[in-house]
Amino acid sequence: MNEIVHPQEVLLAEPRGFCAGVDRAIEIVERALVKFGAPIYVRHEIVHNTYVVNDLKSRGAIFIEELSEVPAGATLVFSAHGVSQEVRREAAARGFNVFDATCPLVTKVHVEVAKLHREGYEFIMIGHKGHPEVEGTMGQLTEGIYLVEDVADVAKVRVRDPARLAVVTQTTLSVDDAADILAEVKRVFPQVREPKKQDICYATQNRQDAVKLLAPQVDIVIVVGSPTSSNSNRLRELAERLGTPGYMVDAAEDLRAEWLQNRSRVGLTAGASAPDVLVQAVIDRLRALGATTVRSLPGVEEHVRFPLPLGLGDKSMAEVSASRS
Repeated sequence: MNEIVHPQEVLLAEPRGFCAGVDRAIEIVERALVKFGAPIYVRHEIVHNTYVVNDLKSRGAIFIEELSEVPAGATLVFSAHGVSQEVRREAAARGFNVFDATCPLVTKVHVEVAKLHREGYEFIMIGHKGHPEVEGTMGQLTEGIYLVEDVADVAKVRVRDPARLAVVTQTTLSVDDAADILAEVKRVFPQVREPKKQDICYATQNRQDAVKLLAPQVDIVIVVGSPTSSNSNRLRELAERLGTPGYMVDAAEDLRAEWLQNRSRVGLTAGASAPDVLVQAVIDRLRALGATTVRSLPGVEEHVRFPLPLGLGDKSMAEVSASRS
């Protein structure tokens, strides 16, 4: 009878975990709670992570989907995924104290859509139906924006003028999948206008590149992230595509020992909305299951910072804490 091999080494992808847009969104809710007191209402999950949402709930954040759930005069935060123009108009009409936590990279896409729409363009959006970012971006217009989820969808698109057509992309897609769909868009609509810089965000790109480096060196890839997190799901899919079994865990207790049998080298990464405390908990669980060494692979260092909205201060929470110590 062969002896079962337990995990020996953990390789950490770099970079992993929180990106600048997620950091900013969470800080906006934290600051609003400090400045205005509980409750603070947040439309949709601020970021797609169960731990983060539950932590903010415990401090007085109330997560809602419809603005009808928000009482008059309340403070409202839009999530990092962005909202439609209809939601913005309703919030303004009802007089809420609004803070916009939309990731600036998503806002950039919204601005591009509004600008080109004024110039007479229609749009193809590459993304996943039902994702709040897609709903927000498509909701910048009342017509003339068409969603494609895969290569086959492109042939179904009918536009007024192929010479006045632009393409935009959900920021958290698989880089490779998006490239395949974009190639088909360009084949069917050769005159399509592309963004000056691809819409897929730097953090999504960097985390996928890190998994491309990690996956061939390990026997299994564990992704820390919630099921609703698009970018986390793409990391797991990417590992599988590269031939390495991939699993996603929302928390350390989701990690199953049988996944690790006869897999001595474990790769570990985290989606852009997963906090490092969860990664450390998974490392502790892997150590308990037998892992003896943990090391980080080389990777891109991220130094991106996004400013906070007016009314919440111009220093980060960390800077404020440091200035008081």
